[in-house]
Amino acid sequence: MAATVHFDDVEVGTELPTVTVRVRRETLVRYAGAGGDFNPIHWNERFARAVGLPNVIAHGMFTMASAIRVVTDWVGDPGALAEYSVRFTRPVPVPDDDEGATVELSGKVAAKLDDKKVRVDLVALHNGQKVLGKAQAVVRLS
Repeated sequence: MAATVHFDDVEVGTELPTVTVRVRRETLVRYAGAGGDFNPIHWNERFARAVGLPNVIAHGMFTMASAIRVVTDWVGDPGALAEYSVRFTRPVPVPDDDEGATVELSGKVAAKLDDKKVRVDLVALHNGQKVLGKAQAVVRLS
């Protein structure tokens, strides 16, 4: 699938559509099964609190994967992603209720690069606080 966003049509400052992700305990169980990360901080509240966490927390890699959806949904082709990096700055606590936790994900084109690539800076917020730092993706456009 070819990228649907054209390099010449994109300007620095272009805001990508926001994505909201709801994370419930069920989400964590499914992610653990798919990814093989069964660390008890992701499913055992007593254990998570015993090691100093506020509650069970979402897998960092789940949060990272959710954030890149902003870019792949925008460009229309996950294969257009050339680079992606983040720093994990704050956990996403996931309460044991029907609501879970929400993470608001957004992105903005920060630079136009050579070879029809752009750098997108991403923001991931939970309860108004950044949970990923220096989240950046480089994507090749058509």
